[in-house]
Amino acid sequence: MLVASTILAGCDSTTKEPADYVVPFIGTGGHGHTYPGATLPFGMVQLSPDTRKDSWDGCSGYHYSDDYILGFSHTHLSGTGVGDYGDIRFIPTVGELQFTPGTSENPNSGYGSKFSHDNENATAGYYSVKLDNGIDVELTATKRAGFHNYRFPRSKKSHVLIDLIESVVSEKIIEAEIKIISDHEVLGYRRTKAWSANQRVYFYASFSEPFASHGIVVQGEYWQNKTSATGDSLIAVLNFDTSESEPILIKVGISAVDYNGAMENCKTEIPDWDFSKTKNNAKAIWNEKLSKVNVTDDNIDKKTIFYTSLYHTMLAPNLYSDIDFRYRAHNDKIVRDNSFEMHTVFSLWDTFRTLHPLFTIIEQKRTNHLINSMLDMYKYDSLLPVWELAANETNCMIGYHSIPVIVDAWVKGIRDFDAELALKAMLQTANADQFDLEYFKSKGYIPSDKEGESVSKTLEYAYDDWCIARLAKGLGDSAMFKLFTERAQYYKNIFDKQTGFFRGKSNGCFVKPFDATQVNFMLTEANTWQYNFFVPQDINTHIELLGGDDSYEAKLDTLFNTTTDVSGRHQSDITGLIGQYAHGNEPSHNMAYLYNYIGKPWKTQKLIHQISSELYSDQPDGLSGNEDCGQMSAWYVMSSLGFYPVTPGSEIYVLGAPLFDELAINLENNNVFTVKALHRSDNNIYVQKVMYNGMDYTRSYITHNMIMDGGELVFEMGKNPNYDYGFKISDRPKQEITDFIITPVPYFEATSKTFIDEMEISIGDIQNDSKIIFSVDKSNEDYTQPLNISNTTKLTAIARSNGINSFQENAEFIKIPSGQKIAIKTPYSNQYIAGGDKALINTIRGGHDFKTGNWQGYYGTDFSAVVDYGKIVNISKAGIGFLQDENSWIFMPLSVTFEGSVDGENFIMIGVVDNNISQKKSGAIIKDFVVENIDMHLRYLKITGKATGNCPDWHKGAGNPAWIFADEIWVE
Repeated sequence: MLVASTILAGCDSTTKEPADYVVPFIGTGGHGHTYPGATLPFGMVQLSPDTRKDSWDGCSGYHYSDDYILGFSHTHLSGTGVGDYGDIRFIPTVGELQFTPGTSENPNSGYGSKFSHDNENATAGYYSVKLDNGIDVELTATKRAGFHNYRFPRSKKSHVLIDLIESVVSEKIIEAEIKIISDHEVLGYRRTKAWSANQRVYFYASFSEPFASHGIVVQGEYWQNKTSATGDSLIAVLNFDTSESEPILIKVGISAVDYNGAMENCKTEIPDWDFSKTKNNAKAIWNEKLSKVNVTDDNIDKKTIFYTSLYHTMLAPNLYSDIDFRYRAHNDKIVRDNSFEMHTVFSLWDTFRTLHPLFTIIEQKRTNHLINSMLDMYKYDSLLPVWELAANETNCMIGYHSIPVIVDAWVKGIRDFDAELALKAMLQTANADQFDLEYFKSKGYIPSDKEGESVSKTLEYAYDDWCIARLAKGLGDSAMFKLFTERAQYYKNIFDKQTGFFRGKSNGCFVKPFDATQVNFMLTEANTWQYNFFVPQDINTHIELLGGDDSYEAKLDTLFNTTTDVSGRHQSDITGLIGQYAHGNEPSHNMAYLYNYIGKPWKTQKLIHQISSELYSDQPDGLSGNEDCGQMSAWYVMSSLGFYPVTPGSEIYVLGAPLFDELAINLENNNVFTVKALHRSDNNIYVQKVMYNGMDYTRSYITHNMIMDGGELVFEMGKNPNYDYGFKISDRPKQEITDFIITPVPYFEATSKTFIDEMEISIGDIQNDSKIIFSVDKSNEDYTQPLNISNTTKLTAIARSNGINSFQENAEFIKIPSGQKIAIKTPYSNQYIAGGDKALINTIRGGHDFKTGNWQGYYGTDFSAVVDYGKIVNISKAGIGFLQDENSWIFMPLSVTFEGSVDGENFIMIGVVDNNISQKKSGAIIKDFVVENIDMHLRYLKITGKATGNCPDWHKGAGNPAWIFADEIWVE
């Protein structure tokens, strides 16, 4: 234990409070993406050091491997996979003025400073560091204001810079302003476009000492004594004549509303200059929050992990209302509403799984604030939030997971919001013709050749729709209950009974070749293994689809025990692997608890021990993946308590095994729910029996009301599994859809979408008892045997079971000219095969979304292919299509060369077409490289696309190989 020891050494464990166990450095290394600075629970301000820019592992602005501090800014994101914020950077510096940040390699080139972790400290609500330039820095915070304490060396050249240019990532600065309004006060404003498309931050800064002099840097030029400026490149310069260790205190309030909001936030929350009082108050607030769970255990390391995890769960969402209840709404207007506190930073794809269910236990009042915030967003955006940031919808990630957050709260009795409005918002969101929902609604799944991430979206929409059905039923809307219960079963439409996996479908067929370990764009930050158990709304039906308890168990066993090798595209989020289970990313998070549903909770208990002990630690790299605004830590907190919300939107929590001797949850209704683990140790990890309020309890799940009523849940632990505990069907959790059962769509089986002479086509369904009716040219027939086709054919098919028809499936199989062949001379990526070699001569054109699989991808290499037309042909025109999407590292070839031959050995130059599309042009661009006026007899056409090689120096992928995406080769 290295990090925790710097905080806890010499403390008597009997006198420590919960906040004393918090080590904010946990998660700042590896891929955790957390920040170590000062903040309060759900606070508007996150006052923290910045050590890097435009770095994936620096999405929070800080990484523990760095040794150079750029400054201290007032907004940060905790554990996200995309960077933003880092607004209003303050830099204490000494010596000659410099106006760029500098680097660790050349620290004298800028205003930043080297530092050592030996001189750095962080606790809940407090951060300090001694910079190598001799300045001591202390930071603390209130909800809406930051408090700086700088102690300078003796110098006539001490400075504080306020940099409105720099941030965590390179942002477009739409407008900025600095106003030095007195000899100790500064106002400023920053409006930017980055991940949040239109973010506004106002600040008010008050200094304890007057400025000896001041000025403003405008576009890199320093203007001494200047008191105001606007533009997109501004730095305020405040100069001081300091004696040795002279403190300069700075109070900084921020607001998304206006200057008055920032000023009132600051003056109200920090009315005096007592830094220690503010720091101690911050610790007291954290102690109050963290005391919602009291842990009794002698293991200091694990208590450090637990309380730091609990701390991390309270870093987001963030307060967005000013002290006077005003906030900036999603229509960019200012609203005042004192009925709730507006919040921002909703990482819902991550946090619906565990963080928000945790809040339904320990943060019920705030849960109402969060839900009212989401409904307020709907009021101005017409849709519920997906990934909301600073009054802007980023539409990052997939699903509409605000819905399970709302429904989970509602079914658990947290209802201080307008449920009818919430249902209206859900229906409008789920019925919108965007996010690929038009296919989901009309076909019962999302085809992979139409939209990217089709498998993940189909699975997640189905779960979200089950949540809508729950609320609709509760509010008496029977029609919507029926519709969304049916939609909740659409996951069945992509289930492949032959492999036992959910798979992408294109042209009515399962996409081939299939590799469950492959990371591709049919899935979201995962491979098929990592999404194969995401049916939280209908687990028991999924068990039956896989063949029953034994087959389901075998599938889970393979998941956790197979090789950790993954194939396909590189995905930084796939970390923390146990077999193909990836704890470092959220889709895997409920899987270890699924054994309870087949009567094998002892396997869950073993895995919970393994995950918690191997993938969490008290070190800077103590998280196995992105913290993701509290989700990664919420998993640890809930698992420590001994139960987990496998299906948010249900009242059920599935039992695991507590990680501590005793945990007491102090509930907002003044009840206490206590969990004890008798004889627990690193060897005694298996539950022998459970008692609830002194009575034997044989079920492997509990309900929300059991927790809310208070009481005592006691686990007796031992070193060997108790195979009888939780085995009886009556003792297992059950999650099953039993109303309005759908008939899944049939699927076609064929070797390819294209063929030369003839092809056999089969039609299947996942329910062997369904009747299949197919149509060729509008003539309906019962399917009894495979079909043979010899011409381009359009097929439709439906399945019928128990009088219920499935959606109609459609397919077209295209006959291409015989004798035409193609030889690909450079290997294409297995991730982007587009159907194989013939994809470039199958007459099927790709669209603007490369994720649909209709483009053939070449990674870091030229493109070269030879088409053999089987006979001498005369051509007048030839072309080939390419795609550019620079944001995805896909660029046009630098040039395309066309050559012709009659024998396949000796080629004659036809022409060279240079690229005229700028590599910096954003968006998806399709271009045909065409040679005209050829008039040449040939049998073989050779086309070579010259790759750009690595991504350009200006690009975010600079130095890494770039992609070429090719499509149809055609001639006239």
